[in-house]
Amino acid sequence: MHEDEVLAEFRAAGALLEGHFVLSSGLHSPRYLQCARVLMDPTRAARLAAALALSIPDKIKIQLGAVVSPAMGGIIIGHEMGRALGLDAMFVERPTGTFELRRGFRLPPGQKILLVEDVVTTGLSSREAIRAIEAEGGEVIAAASLVDRSNGTVDLGVPYYPLIRLDVPSYAADALPPELAAIPTTKPGSRAA
Repeated sequence: MHEDEVLAEFRAAGALLEGHFVLSSGLHSPRYLQCARVLMDPTRAARLAAALALSIPDKIKIQLGAVVSPAMGGIIIGHEMGRALGLDAMFVERPTGTFELRRGFRLPPGQKILLVEDVVTTGLSSREAIRAIEAEGGEVIAAASLVDRSNGTVDLGVPYYPLIRLDVPSYAADALPPELAAIPTTKPGSRAA
């Protein structure tokens, strides 16, 4: 699936938004991809996951024992990646502010894991999820996401395979361009402001 086809999926789902958005990282941006909207159609989610699975080299895929995603944003795409790869799909969540496996999820010591996210901007939550997986005995050998919003700068410490790279500018709150500062902010993600 080419970048234009992926963006067409987001547009068809009404998931490519324009305005003034505060991202979960705290950065501000004029564009936002609402992955929950693009993934709400199971057929579309399966199609995107299949394309993402194809982007991961076979030498990595054959080692994988499970897919783990951070809640909330990564759960649906993580589940679909599990289906596409024929692997169990689990998620880590933050009941007390720190990612952990719950709900009876367990990782055998040394199990090779693919971390799957919807969008990666700074990589902070991905790195936190990787630490939680490692604390449970898993070994994250690669990461994947639908969208890399880092402008190619993110380092997760493992090979990283995004379906698309979306180079949209993002700004610190104290460094907004005047045209963006003039637009009221929206915080479309799932984390509280």
